[in-house]
Amino acid sequence: MRRSPKSLHLLDVEKYPRTEIIVLYLKRWHVETDINVIKTIMKMDMLRCKSPAMVRKEIPINFLVYNLIRSLMGRAAKHVDKDPREISFKAAQDTLVSFLQMLLGAMGESLETKVINMLEIIGQHIVGNRSGRSEPRVVKKRPKPHKKLQHPRSQARRLKRYQGK
Repeated sequence: MRRSPKSLHLLDVEKYPRTEIIVLYLKRWHVETDINVIKTIMKMDMLRCKSPAMVRKEIPINFLVYNLIRSLMGRAAKHVDKDPREISFKAAQDTLVSFLQMLLGAMGESLETKVINMLEIIGQHIVGNRSGRSEPRVVKKRPKPHKKLQHPRSQARRLKRYQGK
């Protein structure tokens, strides 16, 4: 019987030590939680742009903002001597938004002081211990009882299929 090249066999203990598999699993978990952050906290589960050209702009801009916040979390973690994964993404995002107007109006030494204050606040928001965490692979959103809007609203108002009668 011929095996599929896509299958991965980890039975050789010398070739695939247990500790390396555990480290890889934890990295995979981080990737999954990062994707979840992008979809839920940054609200990218549903793209808002309507034209393909704008969607091609919306996605990279959201990733730019995501990376900016992650970079800020890295600076905050270094400032408070923590690991960046220990800091809450949502709290970092909220803190940045609340400091935005102050930062835009500040210059020189005042700007540096405000940035340090922001980093300290971000560094205070530590996430709980997540060791051994496992989440079920299910879809949380429930299907809606309404039909999907597949036409512009102005056109849909005239179509019988959207009248609900």
